Amino acid sequence: MTKAKQTEFPKTLQEAILYFSDAENCINFLSQMRWPDGVTCPICDGREVSYLSTRRLWKCKACKKQFSVKVGTVMEDSPIGLDKWMAAIWLIANAKNGISSYEVHRALGITQKSAWFLLHRIRLAMQTGTFKKLSGTIECDETFVGGLSKNMHRADRARKIWGTGNCGKTIVMGILERDGDVVAKVISNTNRASLHGEIKNHVESGSEVFTDGFKYYKGLDPQEYVHEFVNHSDEYVRGRVHTNGIENFWSLLKRSIKGTYISVEPFHLFRYLDEQSFRFNTRRGKDADRFVEVAGMVTGRRLTYKELTGKDDE
Repeated sequence: MTKAKQTEFPKTLQEAILYFSDAENCINFLSQMRWPDGVTCPICDGREVSYLSTRRLWKCKACKKQFSVKVGTVMEDSPIGLDKWMAAIWLIANAKNGISSYEVHRALGITQKSAWFLLHRIRLAMQTGTFKKLSGTIECDETFVGGLSKNMHRADRARKIWGTGNCGKTIVMGILERDGDVVAKVISNTNRASLHGEIKNHVESGSEVFTDGFKYYKGLDPQEYVHEFVNHSDEYVRGRVHTNGIENFWSLLKRSIKGTYISVEPFHLFRYLDEQSFRFNTRRGKDADRFVEVAGMVTGRRLTYKELTGKDDE
């Protein structure tokens, strides 16, 4: 197996489709991403392996097991070819408003159900899971994700509490480091303990925290944070104090959900947050950079269809 020259690596979607149409290019690329110091058996960690070119598999001389580059990744047990996986990763990593399973189904010639499962496994790879806290100037806000009352079935609408338009929607909290990364996650409620807890978990002590005038943001420990807020009934900006950055992220998120995905189950919403957060946090990179980053995170993660649909709990 030969290493691809850096100049050969695709820079555009068209180049990527041509490049990864060659199965050996796919295997070379993924194996180099996964095993930069040489192929290692994912079963016993043995380093003495031989490549079976006719089957595009490796065989470990220690445990005698055969394995492919998919084993131990989000692609494990997938019958979909690596060329289609690579194209799907490029598409979802670089589509500003996301890409639907129907678009992938039509573009790659796979079933819509397979495309839906494939995209969710790529979203799993997009989870950063970083323990690094945000610092400096921080913007915090919460939003509600869900359908409008007027679009609901009459029986569902009847269960809503009169006058509370956010009833039945999923609460999402966003924490943005100005000119930096964002963290977005589903939270159970918007009480003071919940909001303050998320800020403490994700924001370095000593940071400036800017929020809107929501009462439960008040009371942040002044020994840890410098908290200022803007009352949106009177103003949206007061000098450096505003939440326009996180509001911009909400507009991107809701544009993808309402315009591309149309309907997202609360059970799966955190996966779409991971997807949108990844693209936002890598916004200064190029398409090829985002693709390589996602491809480098597929290892060590697994998502079965039963887990995805919640049938493991039955």
